[in-house]
Amino acid sequence: MRVYLDNAATTPLDKEVFDAMAPFMLEHYGNPSSIHSHGREVRSAIERARKQVAELINAAPSEVFFTSGGTEADNMAIRCTVDTRGIKHIITSKLEHHAVLHTVEVMEKKQKARVSYVRTDGNGGIDYDDLERLVQEMPGKTLVTLMHGNNEIGNLLDLERAGTICRENDALFHSDTVQTMGHYRHDSEALPVDFLVGSAHKFHGPKGVGFLYINSDIQITPFIHGGAQERNMRGGTENVYGIIGLAKALEIACTQVEEHQKHVSGLKQRMIERMKASVPGIAFNGHSGNVNESLYTVLSLCLPPTEDNDMLLFNLDINQISASAGSACSSGSSIGSHVLQQLDRDHRRGSVRFSFSKYNTEEEIDYVVDRLAELYAVKA
Repeated sequence: MRVYLDNAATTPLDKEVFDAMAPFMLEHYGNPSSIHSHGREVRSAIERARKQVAELINAAPSEVFFTSGGTEADNMAIRCTVDTRGIKHIITSKLEHHAVLHTVEVMEKKQKARVSYVRTDGNGGIDYDDLERLVQEMPGKTLVTLMHGNNEIGNLLDLERAGTICRENDALFHSDTVQTMGHYRHDSEALPVDFLVGSAHKFHGPKGVGFLYINSDIQITPFIHGGAQERNMRGGTENVYGIIGLAKALEIACTQVEEHQKHVSGLKQRMIERMKASVPGIAFNGHSGNVNESLYTVLSLCLPPTEDNDMLLFNLDINQISASAGSACSSGSSIGSHVLQQLDRDHRRGSVRFSFSKYNTEEEIDYVVDRLAELYAVKA
């Protein structure tokens, strides 16, 4: 059996999404900036996709900007806000995706803003009292950037609480929602959030396309110069079929979100229960071992100490199981996970992240647990 449980890294493309994209690969090939009929036809399709995305997150079409993915959207939100809004203080956590962490580090290195890191507990939970204290240090000149769902350990941020703290202290709030967009409902009108992010390949859309929601009350300078695309905010010919695929994938995800959540949560709970019964000493990183308090798509295992934990992913791969030690963006690095380093855990213990999608089955979960049980029975 071949099993793919690395959906937090990327998800398989939905067949309906491919079918929606195909005509714009083969038939509707006009440049959307051209004024002739071929171009106008494609321009209309892009704007229909924008309107569709906006409706799904309860935003205005003018608040949605298409990007190359989540990393660009995070960069655009942070860098352009610092440059435009006179931001002098950025607040984040040490558990953020590198798209955020590395960007704020550059802002500080260039002396554009001071960076503060909110306290987290031993499970990676945000200290909201500390967040409020930090925000109050520089009212009106602060940008808070905290991810909604952690891609490695599955912790969830209380967007309402964090956003309210920001609003009450006149701070701007950006949330990297890459792991939760399409898996939870986002209402930009109701949420006290200024920036939201989506990346199509995290919800069964194509790679290389995403979007940034910017609250209409916030004006920032362009991110990429060289053309009038995206209402002068991002120069360059649009990734047309990517945009079409993103909109279709988000439509499917949002339409079926309750159904998918029930199915995937069931798979995660099944793995939790079977792992507890099959591997003595198993534990879970962050809040991922509690389905109701974490991303239902992510389970991060903290494995019993053995000398062979470094070979775990290799052994899983031999058994035709695809998983991750943490973020796929850090694979191949000689440095361990920056997220796991922040947790109160025994560093002799190995970790593996399994992440699920609507295409996974109970049979696959049982196969993976059985292989892990065999591996750790041999090591014991």
